[in-house]
Order: sequence, then structure tokens, then C-alpha cells
Amino acid sequence: MTRAASDPQARAGAVELLRRAFELGIRHFDTAHFYGDGRAIALLAGALGDRREEILLATKAGAVSTPDGPFPMALAQHPSDLRRSIEQNLETLRTDRLDLVYLRRADQGPGLLSPEDQQVPLAAQLEVLSGLRAEGVIGGIGLSHVSLDQLREALPAGIVAVQNIFNLADQGDSDLLRLCEREGIAWVPYFPLGGGFGNLPRVVELPVVQEIAEELGATAMQVGQAWLLAVSPRSVLISGTSSVHHLEQNLAAGDLQLTPAHMQRLEDGARAAGGSGA
Repeated sequence: MTRAASDPQARAGAVELLRRAFELGIRHFDTAHFYGDGRAIALLAGALGDRREEILLATKAGAVSTPDGPFPMALAQHPSDLRRSIEQNLETLRTDRLDLVYLRRADQGPGLLSPEDQQVPLAAQLEVLSGLRAEGVIGGIGLSHVSLDQLREALPAGIVAVQNIFNLADQGDSDLLRLCEREGIAWVPYFPLGGGFGNLPRVVELPVVQEIAEELGATAMQVGQAWLLAVSPRSVLISGTSSVHHLEQNLAAGDLQLTPAHMQRLEDGARAAGGSGA
């Protein structure tokens, strides 16, 4: 959405899109200040600032926007960086609390990896986030881009959500999902249809996904999303969009019913295509 909202007219369209999402029943909005150099959360504030008590705002700390750098963001992992990031989110969102803040780690690929000066103990980061939660600034603490061992280490801090790469074509974090299920933690996969970072496998290109979509009169995108909802009762989708048509397609995926036979075919087809962890 931030890429599309590059001029005043496009920004107005993005605001209307967010309002339409609210009208259609969406209450969970996932963002970060380092998305589009603050434009994503500014759009949310402009669109839904008057609905603050009715929505759940989820954001992230652990990186900063670098629009003039070689990458659109840089890591900011130190406890003081996390506090500063949260203050920045609060100011831009024009709110006094954040319902959910993910700690975005960078110890593993794909994506940016922490250089030596950004390698911070997880315990030190959780301490500052726990303090902000105790102050009422944060409602819940989440983890993003983390390992199974890191989630285990963090459990005593009271983790409410985990956001890692996970989709039909890339199930490498299945053990992490199962731990979330056992602990009652929300599982909020990003890149739900793959294709992130430009080189990850794409769910919609799997032949079995296209076949089942045709059989059900749905799109391949909807089948991939429906699989995520069906694979675990802890799944929460955060599908991005820049158009009302795409928004409505995303919502319709929630009504698509996959049978056990469909699920087995999808698993078999992903495995045959070489899907990671499938």
C-alpha cells in the first residue's frame, strides 16, 4: 500500500481502502514504522484514527527506515532503539498505546542479518518490552523472524503472537507453529503466499493449487490463504493489498472450505514441487 500511495490522489485512495476494510469487518491491522518510512502507519492514523478503540494495532520494533540507503531498512536491535521505535510509532499513530508489538529479530535468513554491533541478547530486548507492557504502553509482546529455541527462551515473558515466514510452499517452521499451538500463541505468518525477498517459492505457482482453485471456482491466491487458515486453529492472516477488489478476494478466502482430501492433495503437491519443509 505504501508503494502505491506515492502521490496525494493515491494516498487518498489508500485511506479509503483502509476505511473499506474496516467496513467489511477487519479489525486487526499489521504495520511497522519502517514500512515506507512511516507512510504505512501515517495512512492508518489518517484512515482509522477515529476508530482507535475498535481496532487492534500491531506494529514492530527492531529496525528503522533508511529510504536513502542501499536497503529500505536497517537494524536497530538495542534496547534503547526499541524504546525509541515504539515512541515513534505512538507519535505517528497518534495513540497512547500499541496493542501488539513484535520484536523483529535478524539472526537468520532470508533478509537482513545482524552485524556484530547489532547482536543483542534476546533477554535484554524482552526486558525493555516487558517494562513498556507493565507501563501500559504495550498490550502484548510478539516475536518475528525467530527460531524455535528463541521462542522457547522467550515464553516466560508472555509471548502472545509469532510472525515468521510460513506458507504451503515453505513449511520450514512447522515445529514453531506446533509450539505456538501448545502454548496458545497466535500464529501470524508473513509472506502467506510466498514470493518474498524476490526469490522465495510462490504458492500460486504450484500446479496443485491452480488445479484445486479451478475445481472450486476460486483463485489460486484464495486456496493458498484457505490452506493457512485450515492448517492450524492458531492461524491469523495478514494479507496485504492495494485495491478494494483484491481486499474482497482476500476476505472471500475465509469462506473457502477445503476438505481433508484437498488438504492432503495440497501437502502432496507441495512436497512433490520441493516445498521447503512440506
